[in-house]
Amino acid sequence: MAMVCLSDFEAYAKKHLPKIAWDFFAAGADDCSTRDENILAYKRIRFRPRMLRDVSEMDIRTKLLGTEISFPVGIAPTGFHQLAWPEGEKSTARAATAMNTCYIASTYSTCTLEEIAAAAPGGFRWFQLYIHRNRAVSKQLVQRAEALGFQGLVLTADLPYTGKRRDDIRNGFCLPPHMKLKNLEGAFEGDDRSEYGLPPNSLDPSVTWNDIYWLRSLTHLPIIIKGILTKEDAELAVRHGVQGIIVSNHGGRQLDGGPATIDALVEVVEAVQGKIEVYLDGGIRKGSDILKALALGAKCVFIGRPALWGLAYKGEEGLQDVLRILQDEFRLSMALAGCASVSEIGRHLVQFSKL
Repeated sequence: MAMVCLSDFEAYAKKHLPKIAWDFFAAGADDCSTRDENILAYKRIRFRPRMLRDVSEMDIRTKLLGTEISFPVGIAPTGFHQLAWPEGEKSTARAATAMNTCYIASTYSTCTLEEIAAAAPGGFRWFQLYIHRNRAVSKQLVQRAEALGFQGLVLTADLPYTGKRRDDIRNGFCLPPHMKLKNLEGAFEGDDRSEYGLPPNSLDPSVTWNDIYWLRSLTHLPIIIKGILTKEDAELAVRHGVQGIIVSNHGGRQLDGGPATIDALVEVVEAVQGKIEVYLDGGIRKGSDILKALALGAKCVFIGRPALWGLAYKGEEGLQDVLRILQDEFRLSMALAGCASVSEIGRHLVQFSKL
């Protein structure tokens, strides 16, 4: 079967992954309304394309905090890549490097940071951090990532507790015995493990904005906050000196009933007033979605589930296929909208449908 668009990879992954793995990747919280809204919200945005503009030569490159990437799509942090492909995050790192883009490696990787770094030397990578009650564990992870050449620290802010994902509960989800949360091996005492491979209640729900200062005392890496959905929190992010924001609702896996990320993007972009870079994840399925997000002020978007579908299809090669399809679709959408370079994309390009 020819893989023409991202939904082809989704269908393949659903058919071929074990049900428990598919359900884990697909899960949203509660009724999954926010997960589904992430996708539906793009359909309410319409283009205002311009004609007779020279689009014979296209420049789709952009920069993340000064580092150039081939096009404005990176790979969002997701856990447990070995559930999708035996080589796990090593394949993800290689695909991102081959496509010259950014990969955000998760705290909950099934390969170590060292293995990820060794798999694709010289790749552009950020490290996503969950802060655990045992702060020494988090401190060590940050320092390992910096020593290994990761170029940014992404703090996930929307997970003081894990959202209620019904299928995981029904399935009794747990990692297969041969898989481990490799970055956290030996970090916690005792054998009591919850469904996600860690002791229950190991995440620290007391984290506040003041912990940004603690993180800054540990590392020289730029800090990006993931999970911001309101202008109030965007303003606090600027005030606390972070370098970037990822507008994210955790793929609809946390608070059900929150806004679609593309809808939240507008107020976040307005709040930061260009002082820091704003990115987005959630619901990106086509090149035209990327164009809409950039038109509304995102510097770059990140894909989560589609990256896992690509891995499930053919590992590193499948993920490259997903990225290449998005790259081609984005270039085509830009050209048809009358933009020859990313710098020409702006708010004038879109309007919200009256539907």
